[in-house]
Amino acid sequence: GMEKINFSGGEPFLQDRGEFVGKLVQFCKQDEILLIICCEHQQFVLLPLWYNGEYLDILAISCDSFDEDVNVLIGRGQGKNNHVENLHKLRQWCWEYAVAFKINSVINRFNFEEDMNEQIKALNPVRWKVFQCLLIEGENSGEDALREAEKFVISDEEFEQFLDRHKEVSCLVPESNQKMRDSYLILDEYMRFLNCRNGRKEPSKSILDVGIEAAIKFSGFDEKMFLKRGGKYVWSKADMKLDW
Repeated sequence: GMEKINFSGGEPFLQDRGEFVGKLVQFCKQDEILLIICCEHQQFVLLPLWYNGEYLDILAISCDSFDEDVNVLIGRGQGKNNHVENLHKLRQWCWEYAVAFKINSVINRFNFEEDMNEQIKALNPVRWKVFQCLLIEGENSGEDALREAEKFVISDEEFEQFLDRHKEVSCLVPESNQKMRDSYLILDEYMRFLNCRNGRKEPSKSILDVGIEAAIKFSGFDEKMFLKRGGKYVWSKADMKLDW
């Protein structure tokens, strides 16, 4: 059965100002499913989720740069709120509520030359996921795209330069375009698997209509690549033996 679930993006926190996703976390934990929340916009997690800290295993926060000007340039700016200051605040909250802290960074044209060694080591996440900027047709590339990301794309060589600069960071887990594209099981809001094998997110039929076994055949999921990229790791904070 299912071992882990990620609630990803800012959208889960919109319903009832975070209370709803907190209830989902609590519900899933009753079946001993390990919970990870990945949030792109830090203001969403500055909400009353923390009463569920005992149920949440990992909180993953997106931080693409420690330079506030770069964050604004790539669309991570938060107006009067300082992205980096909020990151440190959340790190402290995770420590107080015994939630493992993870950082996700998308490496792109505007940050691939940045040196993040000092800041990452100071924050000391259990895992630093470093993604190469990936184009998905219809989402961030092409005529019908929700946003245009072509200007953010970097070469494989430039991605390797970034990785080499941070090779001393022990918690770094790199994901190139090749590793990332087909190694995730993604469900949309209609409970459809999204197949990315053809460079765009092609939905299966909903698992609510045809069941998981039928729908997952059209997910495009590459289990071998999932294991190769380190997708199977210590998910439970109880097994991480962290010093709170």
